[in-house]
Amino acid sequence: MPRRTLLVVDDDANVADFLRESLIERGYDVETHTSPEEALGQIVSKRFDLVITDLRMPGMAGTDMLAAILSRRPDQLVLLMTAFGSIDLAVAAVRAGACDFIAKPFKVEALAFAIERAFRDREMRREIVRLRARSASGDTGPLVAKSVAMRGVVERAQRVADLDSTLLLTGETGTGKSALARFIHDTSARRRRPFQHVNCASLPSTLIESELFGVRRGAFTDAREDRTGAFIAAADGTLFLDEVGELSLDTQAKLLHALESGQVRPLGSTSGLPFRARVIAATNRPLESLLRDGQFRPDLYYRLNVIRIEVPPLRERRDDIVPLVDVMLARMSDRQSRPVLGVSAAAMKRLMTYPWPGNVRELANVIERAVALCDHDSVLPEDLDFPQEHTIDTLLAQSAQGPLPLEELERVYVQRVLESRGGNKAEAARILGINRRTLYRMLGRSFGLQGRMAE
Repeated sequence: MPRRTLLVVDDDANVADFLRESLIERGYDVETHTSPEEALGQIVSKRFDLVITDLRMPGMAGTDMLAAILSRRPDQLVLLMTAFGSIDLAVAAVRAGACDFIAKPFKVEALAFAIERAFRDREMRREIVRLRARSASGDTGPLVAKSVAMRGVVERAQRVADLDSTLLLTGETGTGKSALARFIHDTSARRRRPFQHVNCASLPSTLIESELFGVRRGAFTDAREDRTGAFIAAADGTLFLDEVGELSLDTQAKLLHALESGQVRPLGSTSGLPFRARVIAATNRPLESLLRDGQFRPDLYYRLNVIRIEVPPLRERRDDIVPLVDVMLARMSDRQSRPVLGVSAAAMKRLMTYPWPGNVRELANVIERAVALCDHDSVLPEDLDFPQEHTIDTLLAQSAQGPLPLEELERVYVQRVLESRGGNKAEAARILGINRRTLYRMLGRSFGLQGRMAE
């Protein structure tokens, strides 16, 4: 194993030299600097496994050194040395990104232990990511149900999993209806049987019937051989009809006949074939409004709506965001061969408070893009790009569909004002009607905006 490279920064040359000699004896490669500015220059030009720095030094007060290091190397491990009187400040620094701190005076053995603990913690995080990546499988990923709302959905799904009754899943686009359908299948006695997924919105009307019911050779010009439809292919398993609200009225009539008779007739055939699959249908369109508009057959509606499960939007199940991010981060990191270990606190705060109009699908999109673009081992606020994060008007319109955190409106508005004034905080504070200290406090909790705006 290669020797670890450490950088020690302390304005006391005697302390720096003593630590260098002591740590070299313990098998590390060590560089020292008494000047914070020179140390920062080295951090830019050379990679260190760990930076050990005094918390307070002339010309670099408080956590400024930590902020300067992390701005240059966001994934840098930083271990702080601090006097007993600065413990509160050291704790704040750990929250801001330091891996640990050690109080002066200390024995070299204690420092060596803290160093190894920092390396072990990082390796543990990497192993967790590897294990998560190994366990995360499939395009939808495992069903996450930490929130009260989603636990209720899962409990209801488990109760009806072994029934033969038709099941209707409703909810906004991207909420995870496909994952829920797969969960129901995998939980049921049919789990060893086929799971057929047909997206009714992705197929043209000329093909949807042959996809569902099958086709006999010669039924039309391109039908050169018999082809089994999804109803028969599902056998004793599950047929999942996604976006069933997109079916034409003519296809709806044939679907109704199949559900009521238990038989399907392939195109070009004069006789029906029995099927035994359990049917789960899903829609992101309110079927009741389609009924009123004459776009959906009432008899098919009642036939599908035997058991109904509403999947809540992500904005109503925010407790699911952190575990969803964990699963998606592991899967995307493994898929893209990028060693992204986690999400910074500031980035996670943005993820937790964004309204997610695109729900879980949009979250997956944001995480995949962040993993692809970030150049360090943690996702930072600047790595997050929300496609639907536009204006206050957009957010207000979204709030009519469900609860929207006031903090999100505040964050977007403050950002807009800062951008309109070129990042001038004094001018922005005047427009907002607050003092600069209040603005700094708002920026400090507003998802990393402070570091993105000029003074």
